Amino acid sequence: MELSALYQIFLNCRSVTTDSRNCPAGSLFIALKGDSFNGNAFAAGALEAGCAFAVVDDEKYVPKGDSRYILVPDSLQTLQQLARYHRRQLNIPIIGITGTNGKTTTKELIAAVLSQSHTILYTQGNLNNHIGVPLTLLRLRPEHEIGVIEMGASHPGDIEELVNIAEPDYGIITNVGRAHLEGFGSFEGVVRTKGELYDFLRKKGNATIFIDHENPYLNEIAGGLERIEYGRGDDLYVNGYATENTPYLSLEWKAGKEGVLHPVRTQLIGEYNLSNVLAAVAIGRFFGVDDARIDEALEAYTPTNNRSQLKKTAYNTLIIDAYNANPTSMMAALENFRNMKASRKMLILGDMRELGSASGAEHQKIADYLSQSAFDKVWLVGEQFAATRQSFRTFANVEEVIKEIEMEHPSGYTILIKGSNGVKLYKIADCLGL
Repeated sequence: MELSALYQIFLNCRSVTTDSRNCPAGSLFIALKGDSFNGNAFAAGALEAGCAFAVVDDEKYVPKGDSRYILVPDSLQTLQQLARYHRRQLNIPIIGITGTNGKTTTKELIAAVLSQSHTILYTQGNLNNHIGVPLTLLRLRPEHEIGVIEMGASHPGDIEELVNIAEPDYGIITNVGRAHLEGFGSFEGVVRTKGELYDFLRKKGNATIFIDHENPYLNEIAGGLERIEYGRGDDLYVNGYATENTPYLSLEWKAGKEGVLHPVRTQLIGEYNLSNVLAAVAIGRFFGVDDARIDEALEAYTPTNNRSQLKKTAYNTLIIDAYNANPTSMMAALENFRNMKASRKMLILGDMRELGSASGAEHQKIADYLSQSAFDKVWLVGEQFAATRQSFRTFANVEEVIKEIEMEHPSGYTILIKGSNGVKLYKIADCLGL
């Protein structure tokens, strides 16, 4: 079947799904394969559950004479091609966003700001990979005025693949840091891969990037692109500085040298979020959102999904940042926590995953920083932290931590909980409230 013909079928379907457990009536099912599953085997069930058509890439699952099955050479490739084709038909301005840290929070802030004046589509949750990006694009509708597409990466070439699907008109890289080193091979590999967004925009021409003026790595690779700069310099498109961090971030921002100062009290924890907020302000102003409505959106935004969430219990105040961790984000969180005004500070830190051969050295750097700091209590979780030279309490896994909490009942602390998602520190938040 030609792509144009498949596109007409897509237009007549209510939605697209790749999950046979979620099959809205009249939807298009696309059968994908994984390490432990074959979506083709679930195509019949998806049609029975309500899907109108099923895209498959194995003819043995296609009953003779059943026109609801659409056989293609590669279902994943078809999903991606269909998404790009759809994006081109609507020709809606797309902002592509990537970065080592803060890209999801920045994406959420951008969406909150832009939605004050525009009908927008943006990436839900962390659907930012080779499957999530095309599924997001296929949710574009004619009424959308702007799309905000998050793009994640853990290997060289990942961003190149995603920009060739989404074909963004604008780009923002929040930052580059030491994450997924196992996949990238080095920090330089991280920079090159994130820079694939800039490479695409440079080739496309007439493209604009939003850039943190203070980031030397991004400035080094941004040559030849139209820049909208944000940061701490007075002469920037948007500039600002933090005014308070107790624990929520408050800031003041203005546009250029002569702009009016806008005080904003966010519900974000951590001064490291300043650049994320300024990025959202810059993009909002660029797309014509009124300054007052920008401020309203920033103050109303509440983080979710274990990303710097504040939770006050009967016994402790918890800062839950257990969605992900890498050396850059871990150090930023620790420095912010160290400077935060709180009487008794406790840390529960989990291993940082996917660092490859650099893992031992990176965990030791964190342990050394902890040894030089004056935190009241430090618990470290995971084999990487256990292997470091330090004198703190260590736990093999989150289950051991939960048992200790149930016996000790820590109370009266402000507690930072941070680690890679695989360590599952999110499980302990409820225990600390008991």
